[in-house]
Formats: sequence, structure tokens, C-alpha cells
Amino acid sequence: MLLLSFYVTAMLAIAGVVIDLIFGEPATRHPLVAFGRLATRIEARMNTGFRARPAGILAWLLAVVPPVAVSWILISVLPFAAACAVHVALLWFSLGAKSLRDHIAPIARALGLGDLAAARKLTARIVSRETANADEAALSRAAVESALENGNDAIFGALFWFVIAGGPGALMFRLANTLDAMWGYRTPRYLRFGWAAARFDDVLNFVPARLTAASYALLGDTRTAWRCWRTQAPLWDSPNAGPVMAAGAGSLNVLLGGAAIYHGTLETRPVLGFGMTASPRHVVAALRLVERTTLLWLAILLVLAFTGVGFHG
Repeated sequence: MLLLSFYVTAMLAIAGVVIDLIFGEPATRHPLVAFGRLATRIEARMNTGFRARPAGILAWLLAVVPPVAVSWILISVLPFAAACAVHVALLWFSLGAKSLRDHIAPIARALGLGDLAAARKLTARIVSRETANADEAALSRAAVESALENGNDAIFGALFWFVIAGGPGALMFRLANTLDAMWGYRTPRYLRFGWAAARFDDVLNFVPARLTAASYALLGDTRTAWRCWRTQAPLWDSPNAGPVMAAGAGSLNVLLGGAAIYHGTLETRPVLGFGMTASPRHVVAALRLVERTTLLWLAILLVLAFTGVGFHG
């Protein structure tokens, strides 16, 4: 088994982030596409309605454990340099910083130009709410929420698990997050079968989400962010998205949540944040907050590395 010093971990983490920021996700043949197909086949065979929760647990294990185990074994038997390359590749696969910016920044530009038609189409690609009749404020709110929440899901969660367990840890987090996005719905089809995917994702995200929320709070209006986190996050359905978005909204002094149409049904979610109605400038500010948080995390890793903090394997 490859043991990594914290110094090596920090260097590999920085390498993975830089590669992602330069190249982004693979344009073709992304491994997640193959994983998604596998997950779809597993769900079709196992989600029969019979003992749905146990079936969902087994399906999650069948989808996640084999690729993570293979990656761990591969790293364990390879020479050090090759193993480090695999760690970086797995982190690159697990990150989505450039993809996040590439999806959110065009929305801010379209809104800034007053092109609501383009902004609606772009926003519809990244959210499940209906955008056909959304105004500037609703589109801005959706984009800010997506930037803040996916900052955790696409960057900081993967970085956290990379520090804990190297490339296989980051891979585990990304696959679990993907299964939650595929199976973790409260619909008749997935309510019981997808319970395991949602709970596994909640557990893996618990610490990263709170570190992300704390980082958002420290890099903006800290006092308001802490207050919003403490008072508003418990009202949100998701135990992890609540702290992340409440702290982020408070940090940016923007109002999030509220009414939106999902699958033809109007849903009113608790209000998060404090201050102004969301606007295009808040979309830009949310992206900058995610970028500053990324730099903060990498800086912390470097400080810990040069102080000689521990080992993991």
C-alpha cells in the first residue's frame, strides 16, 4: 500500500486541481458516462419493488465498491511515481471546478446582457426547476444556489476525501454523489430504493459540507453567514446543502430559496441568506467565493504540509 506524507498529498492535490482548471472534464468518453450506464443497468435489474431498501443498499455497494477497490489495489502495486500519477488522475476525474465555472459564468454573462432567453436555456441545463418563464431574479437565484452547492459537491468534497484516502477516497465520493443524483429522489420509483444512495451521500458529505460552509463564512460577511447557518440551515431538507447554501448566502448578503416550479409543481422552500434579491452580480460573486475557497483549501494544505503533518495510506 502506498503511504503518502501530507507534503506529497498536498502536492498531488494541487496538481489535480490545476489539471482540472486547465483541461476540465474529458470532453468525450468521460468515465462517469460508463459508470452512469452501469448504475442504470443495476437499478433496472434490482429496483423491482421487492425489499427495496436492502436492494438499494446492495446496488450501491455493487456500483461503488468494485471501482474503488480496483483503484486502491492498482495504487498499492504500482511504483511510487506511477501510483502518484494514478492518485492525481483519480482526483482530476473527481473534480469539476472548470465545469462549474463553464456552466455558471455564461449565465451571468447572458443575464448581464439582458438576454433572458439565453439565460433560461443555460440555467435549465444545470437545475431541475423549470426556467421557461423565470425572470432575472429567479435565474440569478438558481445560478447562485447551484454555484454554492456544487462548489461542495464538485470540488471541496472530493478534496476532503482525497486528503483522507487519496485518489480512491476522491473516487468514492464522486461515485456516491453521482448515485445520489441518479437515485436519491423522493419519487414512487426511488423513494425506498434510492434511500441508501441518499444516506451514503449524506454521511460522506457531512464533514466536507460543514468545512465548505465555514470557508464560505470566513471569506465574506462572516457574522451574517454564521447567523444564517445557525438559524436557517436546519429548515432546509438536505442536512448538507442547508449549511452550505445558508452560509454562502449570508456571506454574499443575498436571498436564496423561496418559490420555484419543479416538474410542474410549485414548491416553496425556506428562505436562505439575508440582504438583497439575487442579481447577475451575485452570480459572479458566488463563483468568486468558490474560487477563493479553493485557494484557501490549497493554502491550508500547503501550511499543513510544511509543518510536517501525518501520513495516510
